[in-house]
Amino acid sequence: MTNHGLTPPPSYRTLLKSRQKKHHFLRNGVVLVALALFATAGALAVVKPTDEPITFTSQTALSLPNPFPAPLGTASNQQTEAPYIAQTQIREGDTLAALLERLEVSEDGLQAFLTHDKAARSIYKLYPGRTVQAGLDSNGDLVWLRYIHTPSAKDEDGNPAAKWLEIAPDADKGFVAHERVQTASAHTRAAEGTIASSLFGATDKAGIPDAITMQMADILASKIDFMKDLRQGDDFRIIYETHSHNGQDSSAGRILAVEFKNGSKTHRAVWFNPSDGPAGYYDFDGRSLKGAFLKTALKFTRISSKFGMRKHPIHGKWTGHKGVDYAAPSGTPIHATADGTIEFVGQQRGYGNVVIIKHHNQYSTLYAHQSRFVKGLKKGMKVAQGDQIGYVGATGWATGPHLHYEFRVNGKPVDPLSVDLPVARALEGADKQAFDKQLARYQDHMQLIARLQDEGMALASSQ
Repeated sequence: MTNHGLTPPPSYRTLLKSRQKKHHFLRNGVVLVALALFATAGALAVVKPTDEPITFTSQTALSLPNPFPAPLGTASNQQTEAPYIAQTQIREGDTLAALLERLEVSEDGLQAFLTHDKAARSIYKLYPGRTVQAGLDSNGDLVWLRYIHTPSAKDEDGNPAAKWLEIAPDADKGFVAHERVQTASAHTRAAEGTIASSLFGATDKAGIPDAITMQMADILASKIDFMKDLRQGDDFRIIYETHSHNGQDSSAGRILAVEFKNGSKTHRAVWFNPSDGPAGYYDFDGRSLKGAFLKTALKFTRISSKFGMRKHPIHGKWTGHKGVDYAAPSGTPIHATADGTIEFVGQQRGYGNVVIIKHHNQYSTLYAHQSRFVKGLKKGMKVAQGDQIGYVGATGWATGPHLHYEFRVNGKPVDPLSVDLPVARALEGADKQAFDKQLARYQDHMQLIARLQDEGMALASSQ
């Protein structure tokens, strides 16, 4: 299947791996603006240009909850003084004893508890780079010990969250251990950069996470070859989400808007969720960056029967073939060729196991003879272009495994190999109005970071 901005190019995965060994970068003349969820009167935190090397391997500031949560085993109405926080990162070859020593924790029986208690089993695996914290009272006694083993997790609703093991002293048992989870705080940031040698070099200087850089390459992959087309002086502005827990960045979210000038051309993308289809990226005019329909629902296949009159392989009669058959091994994944809503999933006589998807305007597609459907697929569910919906099979009137694919206009099958497929979707009506309002907000922030960048560069040149 064609890459439609969903999977990073392999060359970028290789590039990312090769550069992960580097931790120090120079930040020259780059302005980074942190925007607190685009609050109308939100404060702007500006990082001034500097020639000092920047290390992105750890966080030094920790924001404590207010009010601070009571330790495990403490009554909810018991007032506790916020403890002193000691913190360390796990190193290669670290042991529990070494971690406790660095944290200056010397509670009798603690190490034995951590080693043998089943509730503390997550601390059996120490991941280098993860954080361990100790809360100590004014006497230096342990209030709690926390091992943040999964900083990039999901809560019950699928939102970004942090998971950690928490151990606290207990008057009866000595110690108690529980796994805890807390939804991460969402932040929206904006940054601007200029290409000097590479995309990663520019985003490093702008303080942009690697995951966001990869997304930018994905979104604009059909417009820019980031390995060949970049030129010195190309610049970009980007607005993106991040998630943090207790003041520490835990994961990157998605790109909300990006504007990239490559040579004489400027490419733009905005994330938007229309009312009648899956969310995706659109240009600033409200046109989807994805083609309306993929050429085929299978990645690897061959056409075994075209649209039109043919002799039916089972009944032996000449009849009209309303779709195109794609021969493929049983179990080959089948993908939706466009955004839409599941109109039917089930069995229909000669079609066997079939899925019908209703798309925008008058278009629909049908996928027949499937061996089985993707788990959880049901009528009314929204699917995005490229989403897997089932597997090739030979159910119904079929002599062998293949996909029977129909492209319908106003319910009537047409030849998908000869018809001019619809152009990329354009937003209309209320969706277009909502999109324009959202876009205006993003453009305001892009203009702001451009102005701050110009002022920062002018200030630097005058000194």
